[in-house]
Amino acid sequence: MIRHVWLITGSSRGFGRSLATAALEAGDSVVATARRPEQLAELVEKYGDGVLPVALDVTDAAVAREAIDAAVTHFGRVDIVVNNAGYANIAAVETAPEEDFRRQFETNFWGVYNVSKAALPVLRKQGSGTIVQFSSIGGRVGGTPGLGSYQAAKFAVDGFTRVLAAETAPFGIRYLVIEPGGFATDWAGASMDIQNIPQDYDATVGNIARIMGTATTNRGDPDRAGEIIVRTVKRANIPTHLVLGGGAVQSAIAYSNKQIAEATAWQAISNSADFGQEYPVDMPADEPAK
Repeated sequence: MIRHVWLITGSSRGFGRSLATAALEAGDSVVATARRPEQLAELVEKYGDGVLPVALDVTDAAVAREAIDAAVTHFGRVDIVVNNAGYANIAAVETAPEEDFRRQFETNFWGVYNVSKAALPVLRKQGSGTIVQFSSIGGRVGGTPGLGSYQAAKFAVDGFTRVLAAETAPFGIRYLVIEPGGFATDWAGASMDIQNIPQDYDATVGNIARIMGTATTNRGDPDRAGEIIVRTVKRANIPTHLVLGGGAVQSAIAYSNKQIAEATAWQAISNSADFGQEYPVDMPADEPAK
């Protein structure tokens, strides 16, 4: 099996740590990055020269370029770049502090932009490589009260990655968007700050805050997910999106079916907007929302 060099953001805990471990167990090398690289000491102690710990704040574009350069200088190449670093706070959009909303977006979208852009010249020159973007099932179906900034960023990551795939198609660069459901990480624990929730939003945002991080929502095993991602990336053909978790895949299929049904129901109206098409046409039956 081919040995690869990975660069993984947010390697100190959660999905990042599980994925780094899975890659190392597969015999690959890992540039493990974190804001505080001393948190990577256990990985270095266990896997030795297979790990290069690097300090990285993904919101700093210059530091992102330095991390990619460090990977190439140390290992001679980089094959797989994983944008995993991210976090979410819970707040209603109406009352969320704008500074916090923007700060989340800086990490969850602009961090992905910075690292992806830093990696592109290297992967283009190599004529090969894979960029793995961590989104979430919320980045596909959306609509979770309290996660306005996080889910908006994840939708942006998906759109950004689709454009990258089209632009770089001639260069041998592949893309995989990961869409996990609820997993047993500290994403909904120590990493999450629940803002003040007004009484008017208790039934929506407040309800999500109460169930976030419970055993019901965190059914996924991050170590299994890490192994699945490694196995997937090593395939000759990879999916564009990989949904992880039983609840997540059920949500994805239900959402896609609903989109197809809605587009089909309104197809005649959609067509009628073009020059040369019959107009006006009857709208679908106007039934009360369920």
